[in-house]
Amino acid sequence: MIRLLAWVFRVVVLLVLLCCLASILYMLGCTPKAEDKQLVMPRVNSPTGKEGYQAILQEREEQQLNYITSLKKQIAQLKDELQDCSELLKSMQDHYGESQGVVFDHGSPEKTQSDLLEFLHSQIDKAELHTGVKVPTEYAVVPFESFTLQKVYQLETGLTRHPEEKPVRRDKKDELVEVVEVAVEALNSPDDTSNAHRRVYATSDFIEGLYRTERDKGTLYELTFKGDRKHEFKRLILFRPFGPVMKVKNEKINMASTLVNIIVPLARRADKFQQFMHNFREVCIQQDGRIHLTVVYFGKEQMNEVKAILENTSKAMNFRNFTFIQLNEEFSRGKGLDVGAKAWKGSNVILFFCDVDIYFNTEFLNSCRLNTQPGKRVFYPVLFSQYNPSIIYGHHDAVPSVEQQLVIKKDTGFWRDFGFGMTCQYRSDFINIGGFDLDIKGWGGEDVHLYRKYLHSNLIVVRTPVRGLFHLWHEKQCVDELAPEQYKMCMRSKAMNEASHGQLGMLVFRHEIEAHLRKQKQKISVKKT
Repeated sequence: MIRLLAWVFRVVVLLVLLCCLASILYMLGCTPKAEDKQLVMPRVNSPTGKEGYQAILQEREEQQLNYITSLKKQIAQLKDELQDCSELLKSMQDHYGESQGVVFDHGSPEKTQSDLLEFLHSQIDKAELHTGVKVPTEYAVVPFESFTLQKVYQLETGLTRHPEEKPVRRDKKDELVEVVEVAVEALNSPDDTSNAHRRVYATSDFIEGLYRTERDKGTLYELTFKGDRKHEFKRLILFRPFGPVMKVKNEKINMASTLVNIIVPLARRADKFQQFMHNFREVCIQQDGRIHLTVVYFGKEQMNEVKAILENTSKAMNFRNFTFIQLNEEFSRGKGLDVGAKAWKGSNVILFFCDVDIYFNTEFLNSCRLNTQPGKRVFYPVLFSQYNPSIIYGHHDAVPSVEQQLVIKKDTGFWRDFGFGMTCQYRSDFINIGGFDLDIKGWGGEDVHLYRKYLHSNLIVVRTPVRGLFHLWHEKQCVDELAPEQYKMCMRSKAMNEASHGQLGMLVFRHEIEAHLRKQKQKISVKKT
């Protein structure tokens, strides 16, 4: 009997809602259409001059007044219809509740709003905002995507999407624009309004944003704006818990004295180190100025050339913030980074683990500082990896300079989302987590091991593509001495490093393409004869 009454109640409620919907659609369908006529110049035989224009304007004004009056009547009728439907539905709920012993809560709007806010705050508490959430493997990480006012940098590109693109979908564009506007409004409406001469922020002060969506919680946004002075920034953390955007944190960050210690493990490759130092001089010494360089060199082959490059840079640029460490043993990337990190004797510092074939700019160094916090956050940027320039540009003579090659496009490179070697973290966090596994020798493996340690900790791991960090192409050698798993990782990296899916396809089918072109030339020559 109870099931029958419940079924009858649902049917009646559905009929009421359908009646309300039908009446609303009927009212909308009967809406008089606005006249689409536009003001036109008086005809030759019509009144001219001031009198003609006044007559036309008066006629248009009467039409608009009639249209407004009609709309007001329809709005009033729709409100009455909605009120009747609401009262009918409420009475039916009460009647059904009395018959079944169920009480429907028609509490005050204040009670409803309080419940909603309580739910939204519970969603914020579940999200990874204030402390890290332990993640079992690197495959379970929900990465961030980054964006500016013009472009979005996304990891999941597939075959149709691009690593860098303007948001074409209207909903995504509106979402990011809304978030930036909410952040600007929050910056211009601080809790402390005592300072009448405070700065007024605009969207032009926006530098970069990160966002990610967790299906059971909502969307987290971290937005960075220019600060009041050089090396100062404002960061806002916003959260959309499947509802309105809510402000979580508004903080001022001063990076004027924040030093980054760049640690580079190296063996031979003096030519690559020369190229690295060319970029280092321009970006780190001339533009940034808050950098220490630590080079950990393995063996003695080409060591004098590397030391000479360092000394020449030191003399030419009056640069003394570097450390050179030489180890007489087989190259091990993890060992080199571990030794470089522990060799630092100053106060707590940001460590940027870097390779000699990496190119970065000042934007990345700022991101490195902003996304690390001792005991709180570590930064795992996803860099953009170059394809083989000789394939991209056709032949060696057409290859542009390195700076001109640094373009984020589908045919120039890819997001290196399987690489975890370039990372920024405070030295204290690196020491506390236990550092690298020094039993791993040669290429690869040590970076994934460290990444998993951070994922299993309570630190927030920020994983996102960055537009200022590039891996320059070089031919990769996978030596036979590597363990099977390391060799497989090395070969996978080598295969992905050459060209895009489409470019590799053109190389695979080049014989068919050349045969087609020959046939086309033969047809043209036959027609001419």
